[in-house]
Amino acid sequence: MSLLDAVPPAPPESAALSPARPSPQTLDLLALRRSQKLMLIGAPGPTDEELEALLRLAGRVPDHGKLGPWRFAIIAGEARERLGAALADLIAGDATMDAARLEAERRRFLQAPVCVMVVSTAAPHPKIPEWEQVLSAGAACFALLVAAHAAGYAGVWLTEWPAYDDRAREVLRLGPGERVAGFVHLGTATQDALERVRADVASRTSRF
Repeated sequence: MSLLDAVPPAPPESAALSPARPSPQTLDLLALRRSQKLMLIGAPGPTDEELEALLRLAGRVPDHGKLGPWRFAIIAGEARERLGAALADLIAGDATMDAARLEAERRRFLQAPVCVMVVSTAAPHPKIPEWEQVLSAGAACFALLVAAHAAGYAGVWLTEWPAYDDRAREVLRLGPGERVAGFVHLGTATQDALERVRADVASRTSRF
């Protein structure tokens, strides 16, 4: 039985919910959470049913105006190879490309069993700043990563050149104004991750 089987159903609109839910397990996860290197993520990945639950959890992020300014695109199965090949074809003529780099591009989505492309759909709004909409998409990326880790899956949130190259927009099926907030690769860790240097929080904290 998957840990996600214990996830409560989505509450109905206007249901009374506690604004604070003490959870030592959540604090422990956040204190020790570590993204895994893509090359160290293998099978199995979340099932379709598990992924549906993970995305529902990822959607419970701060969202000023209830706009849902993001969407999820699942890259799994044969689509991983097809999409990687299409991206490799885009850059095959670049002067800096060699056979090794092109092969790496073709395998971009093949290392992890599942990848979720989180797309920011932020747009001008009479009341909600676009920046706040973009932040909501970033929060969705992190919520998906945390939910996956809590369910026992390894993951990593990446962007890299396809998120910023205009040539990739059609391949990634991005609409006007849409941007890639992240590619969240999910699967099972093939070995432990090592802790890395973290930003010094104290030096980045001040009081008014």
